[in-house]
Amino acid sequence: MIQSSGRTITQVFLDSKTKPSTQIAFRYSDGAKWNDIAWPEYFSMSQSVAAGLAAHDVKRGDRVAIMSNTRFQWAVTDLAVLGMGSVTVPIYQNNTNEDVEFIINNSQAAAVFVEDSGQLQKLQDLQGKIPSVKYVISFTKLKSKDQGDKFKVLQWDELVEEGKKYLISKPDFFERECKKNQFSDMATIVYTSGTTGQPKGVVLLHSCIASECEELRTLLDLNERDSTLTFLPFAHIFGRVEMWCNVYIGWKMAFAESIDKIADNLLVIRPTFMMAVPRIFEKIYSKIMSQVDDGSDAKKKIFRWAVSVGAKVSEAKRNKENIPLPLLLQYKAAYKLVFEKINAKLGGNLKFLISGGAPLSQEIEEFFHAADILILEGYGLTETTAAVTINTPYKYRFGSVGIGVGDVKLKIAEDGEILVRSAKVFREYFLNPDATTEALTEGWFHTGDIGEIDTQGFLKITDRKKDLIKTAGGKMIAPQKLENALKTNKFISQVVIFGDKMKYLVALITLNYEELRKFAKDNGLEEINPVDLVKDPKVHELVREIIREKNSTLASYETIKNFTILPGDFSIESGELTPSLKIKRKYLCNKYDGVIQELYHGH
Repeated sequence: MIQSSGRTITQVFLDSKTKPSTQIAFRYSDGAKWNDIAWPEYFSMSQSVAAGLAAHDVKRGDRVAIMSNTRFQWAVTDLAVLGMGSVTVPIYQNNTNEDVEFIINNSQAAAVFVEDSGQLQKLQDLQGKIPSVKYVISFTKLKSKDQGDKFKVLQWDELVEEGKKYLISKPDFFERECKKNQFSDMATIVYTSGTTGQPKGVVLLHSCIASECEELRTLLDLNERDSTLTFLPFAHIFGRVEMWCNVYIGWKMAFAESIDKIADNLLVIRPTFMMAVPRIFEKIYSKIMSQVDDGSDAKKKIFRWAVSVGAKVSEAKRNKENIPLPLLLQYKAAYKLVFEKINAKLGGNLKFLISGGAPLSQEIEEFFHAADILILEGYGLTETTAAVTINTPYKYRFGSVGIGVGDVKLKIAEDGEILVRSAKVFREYFLNPDATTEALTEGWFHTGDIGEIDTQGFLKITDRKKDLIKTAGGKMIAPQKLENALKTNKFISQVVIFGDKMKYLVALITLNYEELRKFAKDNGLEEINPVDLVKDPKVHELVREIIREKNSTLASYETIKNFTILPGDFSIESGELTPSLKIKRKYLCNKYDGVIQELYHGH
């Protein structure tokens, strides 16, 4: 059921035209200063882009791809494409040429928006292999020589100007097309960044977008007075829903200059909420813990005391109990001494944070809540238009991914798999009926995740069905729980556990090299490169002790018996992480097969 407005996103977007020019849609930095774009200007830009595409014969139903980092032109273009009844096809800017070729040909994209000459080069390399592409439009200025033989290359400003000319003869073109869109119309094809095989094109309808955004507005209690700092990739469904909700709810959205500048941007933007993947929260947590460890004994003692007081207050809040006056006074002192500084570094204005895209450690949730920062974890997939469950500001349970969003119905299959039914669930995998039939049974979507639902309707994810490890002894183990527990240690960056059909578990580990350098200095190790440093016996003993501590809380069959420390960290560029910073477990298993086998034979 679609609540509230009962309108498609493009019909809601029409309201932007008449909003006050003082009402800001988004902010972006040009490197020198922050610029504000009001809602009427947002609408006008999208209208011009849509008209420019129409001038180049892009029609309703045609596919238009966007291959770029998150930036305001991405949002403008998406609303332009959706508004004119065409279909947006996101492509990650770091996709391989093979994936780009497949996505463009599978979707038959007529036009592709690229961020810069680097992305244009990918398409130039594929000339002759992507015959559907007639136009490529660059968001940033190109040198005049950057042209294609098989397609026409346009500058963003050029397309906008052509659109303005088109609108002179057809001034109501965009408004008319926006009104035409129906819930049953295809809105976007989002290709999953699968770890094996070719990407699958997830077909989302306008009804999926409306259901997700309308119901999140109700659950999260956000409005046009709220603001966010966005940096999630819009090619990922989590980031895209943030952008769509900006239209439905009307909050102010600021575009981070880069991942590296998030800390600086938070101090300027001071958002009331923010959406991020767990890796961001892990890094913030690790940095806080590192700073504490580097402090004096007195500061460490104060910090530990503050966290213990905060934990008691957190527990009282979660149990909806009154906080005794002595504890409240202690907490005010703890906040002033410790937690105020943490909040200030996040802008000092947060109502809550939203985590999605991968599992978040309960330890991290509890720590931040003790510091008066609420992290609301949600759960969803590309196929469900992002969140199908979420913790809310008024109903949350740490260690869970929340309650069903709006019309969502959940059930657990006999093998523990989570099944979902909702207007948010995709229609099909584009031109892939076999995969569609496998994923959808009588209206129920098979998520591939294992979970359980408690008596109050909170969903808890155990693991990915395909990631579950079955040992040679027949024990079933969910690796993510132990992986996440280890990643809360400041020295550990990434952990991947293996052991399927084997007698015991082993792990590949990467380290936080900023912390490792400090450790080397404190332990009299000469400053050497990471490749040599990870081989040092003192470093191995450090990691062994961290693992031993975590193992002590587990059953014997769940513990890690052997490990290796890799000399570099995992990255998107090297193919080890997805663009949403999730581990590509199968890829790593193949890449490091020799290393993993040695862990068994050498133990």
